[in-house]
Amino acid sequence: MANVIFFGKSDVGLTRSNNEDTFLVKPEIGLCAVADGMGGAASGEVASRIFCDTSLELFSQANIQSEEDTVKMMQAAFQLANERILNKAKQEPEHNGMGCTAELLKFFDQIYVIGHVGDSRVYLFRQSQLRQITKDHSLIQEQLDQGLISTIEARKHSLRYLILRAVGINDSLAVDFIKGRTLPGDIFLLCSDGLSDMIDDSIIQQALSLPVNLQQKTVTLIQSAKSEGGYDNITVILCEVTT
Repeated sequence: MANVIFFGKSDVGLTRSNNEDTFLVKPEIGLCAVADGMGGAASGEVASRIFCDTSLELFSQANIQSEEDTVKMMQAAFQLANERILNKAKQEPEHNGMGCTAELLKFFDQIYVIGHVGDSRVYLFRQSQLRQITKDHSLIQEQLDQGLISTIEARKHSLRYLILRAVGINDSLAVDFIKGRTLPGDIFLLCSDGLSDMIDDSIIQQALSLPVNLQQKTVTLIQSAKSEGGYDNITVILCEVTT
């Protein structure tokens, strides 16, 4: 497995009373995840926790021998979490309608595999350039793809929070899988939309370019989102490939 340094942090933000984001960092198995819960009250927090707990459970028991094994295990984690969230809502009606967006990242040898559902994001900072790897499953993204609105309009659109896919909402779940090779110096950023909705990609790139450690970069990103209003929970994981 590639040598990777991880750091994660979650902040409630400036306007929410509770944190519905959950994150997972397990360097010993090269795994991390960010889940952003929805559903009101404490239900979003329940859904995001189920996703992260399920992912850790399956990958901790797995014997990953190949890239194909990684994808199969990731698919299983999303599907089982989806079932568990739906079952929880059926058994406890107060949780009805809960779900979460989810980003799952696994390193295997010099390969990375990402599973993605919703509008949380994964970025790659490589050779001083930032690139968004995932594509939001949102109405606004569809309108952007069709050329109906501009990027500037999208950032302030009243429907920007309307997502088209989430874990725990429907019996069937379509998951995007993204694979690639790592390079020394790569930094992967997983974040909830509490970060990406608040600050431009240029601000994210500036923060990741700072000559400081991952913890300090993470704090800088969260503080930047809070300085722009901090309207949502903010969760950030950074993963730096060292060799």
